[in-house]
Amino acid sequence: MYWMDIAAAIAAQRHCNAAVVTASVDNISFENPIKLGNTVHIEAKVSRAFNTSMEVHLKVWGEDFTQQYKYKSNEAYYTFVALDPDGKSKIVPQLEAGTEEETKLYEGALRRRQIRLILGGKMKPNDALELKALFTQ
Repeated sequence: MYWMDIAAAIAAQRHCNAAVVTASVDNISFENPIKLGNTVHIEAKVSRAFNTSMEVHLKVWGEDFTQQYKYKSNEAYYTFVALDPDGKSKIVPQLEAGTEEETKLYEGALRRRQIRLILGGKMKPNDALELKALFTQ
């Protein structure tokens, strides 16, 4: 998980060209363990930029060289806030989704953000319009 945080921070820093701080980590459910001696592969991409924060999607694989196969270990979402030189949050560049997968992650990011804000006590459930739209017509 330490390496995941580092990989996600690098992706966020590259996107906003600034220092970042981890704001939240969503649920990490491991599908398969990465065993001692296996190689770890981590892919981290910014899935959406908000005002001063960015959601980063991570995919993690293990690779067993002796058996010659690569397998999925887990996926996760991290949120980072960009910092100015004084340590205050700063505006981040917006992100445009390109591929079909990037579009799917981009569109789901607002719902995931609203869930994080509700669970963190920073948003009332009634104000989560994107989530409400899933359950009402």
